[in-house]
Amino acid sequence: MNFSFDPDILNTIAGGRSALDMRRLQIFNLESAQSFIKTYGFDLDDPNHLETLWQQHRRALVLMTEKLGFTESEIPLEIRDRKTLQDLRLLLLYASRTGSDPLQKWACAVLRCMHVFIHAENDLFSFFSNEIQEQILSSYEPYISTEGQSVFLTGKVYSANRIELENFQPKAFKTTSSAVLKLLARPDALAMRVFDKIGIRFVTKSVLDSFRVIRFLVQENMVSFPHIMPDQSSNNVYPVELFLQVCEKIKNLNIKDDASIQNLFKEELAKTGDTALFRKLNEHSDLNFKFIKFISRQLIRIKPDPASEKFHFFYPYEVQIMDQESFLATSRGPLEHNAYKNRQRDSARARLMPDENP
Repeated sequence: MNFSFDPDILNTIAGGRSALDMRRLQIFNLESAQSFIKTYGFDLDDPNHLETLWQQHRRALVLMTEKLGFTESEIPLEIRDRKTLQDLRLLLLYASRTGSDPLQKWACAVLRCMHVFIHAENDLFSFFSNEIQEQILSSYEPYISTEGQSVFLTGKVYSANRIELENFQPKAFKTTSSAVLKLLARPDALAMRVFDKIGIRFVTKSVLDSFRVIRFLVQENMVSFPHIMPDQSSNNVYPVELFLQVCEKIKNLNIKDDASIQNLFKEELAKTGDTALFRKLNEHSDLNFKFIKFISRQLIRIKPDPASEKFHFFYPYEVQIMDQESFLATSRGPLEHNAYKNRQRDSARARLMPDENP
């Protein structure tokens, strides 16, 4: 009976560890490499498949040198130069070498990048980004109106529904490079679970208005709450139960003016503390970044061309809601964003080139 097992593979399949964190492969001949690549999804005998992999090899090198700060001269010629490498299967063989062979660590780094690019670019958004953006954003645009310098959410179902906003922003969709950096930097991130490729941001005048926006989205049938992904929600603005209690107190005390209402919300939070707040962990973000965030899904309908059958699928998008005070705190300028990107880049670099522990 054979009691020999590959611990890296077992931990990847049954131990909850990402394949990106494997230290080395166990592929020792070209035939095994060919079979591995075919099971992965590419037939090297197909010229189109082969060229796709070479393109991802090139993109991996560009990411490493232009975004992650590695220099071209650091990367061995046998790894980075197509004419010298000649056969992509050799990357798998190099990545399987033992000891402190520099080809091994650089082959692993390039393969990690290629793997993430392939997954990031083979989802529905890659093929139908225009249709997805148009259908999601068109659900919101009819409700946004401007009067002079003011922006309003204006109801269609309930004409009395009207909320003045500080700002409304369709978030620029996440580029492939941004998605790849996020996937490399965060061990818990998977390409199929990058949910913020497209998003909406509401900036409100107060905490109360932030929760009024949520109510508006549901009442006006802009968001279908059964499609919310609860494990992706964050709320480090105000605890829901406390918010409801304060609303009852406001009604009972018949408080009318906005300043008194805002002060009461602040006072009650100061009394009870913020232990009921929660935020999905992102070690690269500033913890002072306060917002309500949820991921909803919209049913997208696609008809690729007149001769094709229409098909449909759910696609996730992010909604962020924050008050003006929080928005200003997160918009101090490029310095904080640069700090975030630097933390993300450092994490990605460390994951690509972990300390050697054979």
